[in-house]
Amino acid sequence: MKPNLQVAVVGVGAISQLVHIPVLSRTKGVQIVALVDADRPKARAIAERFGVPYTFTEIDDALGVEGLDAIVIATPNHLHEPHVLASLAAGVDVLCERPLSLSAKGVERILAAATRGGRKVLVGNNHRFRSDVQGLDRFMRGGELGRLAGIRAGAYRPRGRAEGWRTRRQESGGGALLEHGLPLIDLALWLADFPPPTRIWAHMDRRRGANTVEDSAVVALECNDGAAFVFDVSLDYTGVEERWWFEALCARGSARLAPLRVVKEINSTPIDVSPSGAAARESAFLQSYRAELAHFTSVVRAEIEYEAPTDQVVLLRVLEAAYRSADEGREVRL
Repeated sequence: MKPNLQVAVVGVGAISQLVHIPVLSRTKGVQIVALVDADRPKARAIAERFGVPYTFTEIDDALGVEGLDAIVIATPNHLHEPHVLASLAAGVDVLCERPLSLSAKGVERILAAATRGGRKVLVGNNHRFRSDVQGLDRFMRGGELGRLAGIRAGAYRPRGRAEGWRTRRQESGGGALLEHGLPLIDLALWLADFPPPTRIWAHMDRRRGANTVEDSAVVALECNDGAAFVFDVSLDYTGVEERWWFEALCARGSARLAPLRVVKEINSTPIDVSPSGAAARESAFLQSYRAELAHFTSVVRAEIEYEAPTDQVVLLRVLEAAYRSADEGREVRL
């Protein structure tokens, strides 16, 4: 195996500047060889700062770089699927920011392309890699809290912060539900081991216009094992700071995140059994992305087993059903 894994980053917006580029540039055995962005002066400035040799405005040029092993896709949502498909066709492994596609059928197309080409595609569901989530996962999968009854989760962002392509439905795929709800739904279903969803009800607040996105959404989801999930998200919150919460309700206990707190029923008495330890030196946001990128590079190197993200088909079906429920004003059964 060659000494350095050669990686390109497509899309040098906020998430790439905050996480992907600085983390990968400091990762031993990884070299960023190309940046791609429609704003080439911005890409060049970032490339100079991190010592990246090539900058392009088109992904095809980056895919032509000799020896390219992997690519990180961090472009606007509607470009994810075509960019992932182009990368797989070029024989390159992919990490794509969520959502993998704007439709369940699009995810299926990507999975089929990866299988045909013998390539690997991963999705940037960074919440799964948070240290507090990993701790909660150990409690739940170990059965210590009993059967999962449901999860209540939400995220509020103060109004006025969304801009650009995120405000246009054709490019973003949605507003509050897609940006904040999708990662929460993914996390809830992942912790529950993706039980098949059976019915969905959703309400959304959306301004007039065919291409507008929803400012807020409430989604109720029931699965075939009886577990029920409720998600409450908003991009139009009147407040001075963001809010985020996630709580699991189980037969013999409960748990919440940020920070992790676990209460377990022992001899009919609720006892706080939360793990103790030193305070994290970095935010859950940075820690989760650092762990996610380490996982990605290890998968590309075949150091750990690759699992195809087939669960993202279920996730996108849930999202599609939620939008249909809100549009039609009725419960949708799957």
